[in-house]
Amino acid sequence: MSDIRVGVIGAQGRMGSHAVEAVRDAEGLVLATALGSSDPIERILEADVDVAVELTVPNATEDNVSFLVDHGIDTVVGTTGWTDDRLNALRARLEEHPDTAVLIAPNFSIGAVLAMRFAELAAPYFDSAEILEIHHTRKLDAPSGTAVHTAQRIAAARNAAGLTAMPDATDSDPHGARGAVIDGVHVHAVRQQGMNAHEEIMFGSDGEALTLRTDTFSTSAFMPGILTAVRAIGSRRGLDVGLESYLDLA
Repeated sequence: MSDIRVGVIGAQGRMGSHAVEAVRDAEGLVLATALGSSDPIERILEADVDVAVELTVPNATEDNVSFLVDHGIDTVVGTTGWTDDRLNALRARLEEHPDTAVLIAPNFSIGAVLAMRFAELAAPYFDSAEILEIHHTRKLDAPSGTAVHTAQRIAAARNAAGLTAMPDATDSDPHGARGAVIDGVHVHAVRQQGMNAHEEIMFGSDGEALTLRTDTFSTSAFMPGILTAVRAIGSRRGLDVGLESYLDLA
C-alpha cells in the first residue's frame, strides 16, 4: 500500500504546526504540502494530496472545505463554527461528490471523545446535567465545539429515554449567569490565562452526583486523533461529525 499524501491547511497555527510535525513523523504518511494563511488554497491541487487536514478559523473553514470537496479531496476538519445550516449545506454538496468524505471533529482528544461517550451513557440516569468548559484566552469561539457537541449528545440521550426538561426554578437571570442553553443543557464557558482545554460534565439526582472531567494540557494530545482520522477517511463516504464515528465505541 502506498503512503497517504497529506496536506495541512492552517499550518502556522497552534494546531496546524503540531499537525505538520505529526504527519511528517508518522509512518505511512507523507506531508505533501503545508499551507499558511497567506497561501492560496489552490496550491493544494499542485501537491496531489489524498487527504487534507483543515485547521484554520471559523470564518474560513466553510469555503476551504467546499473547495476541497469540489475537487474530490477527503478532508479532516478540526475547525469549529459549523452550524446546522452549514452542515446541511455540506451534506448536500457531498451528495454531488459521492466518493468524497469529510470528518468534522469538535475534538481530536481521545479522552474528550471518551468523555462525550460516557456522558451520553450517563445522561438517561440523572435528573440534571450541565457542562463547564475552560479554555485558553486565545480561543475565538464560545462555547467550544466540544461543549456544544457534548450537550447535543446528552440532550439526544435524554430525549431517547423519554425524560422531561431538567428541574430549574430560575426565573430571573439578567446577567446571563446560567450560561448558554444548548438543546436544553446549560453550558458555561471560562477563558483563563494558563489553561489549555478542559471540560467538566456534571450530572445530579436526589442524593448523588457524577462528574466527568477531561483535561488536555498540550496541543500534542490531539495528534493521535488526527492521525487516526487521516488513516481511516479513505474508506469513508459522505459527512461524519465527531471522531467517535471513526472509533469502535459501540
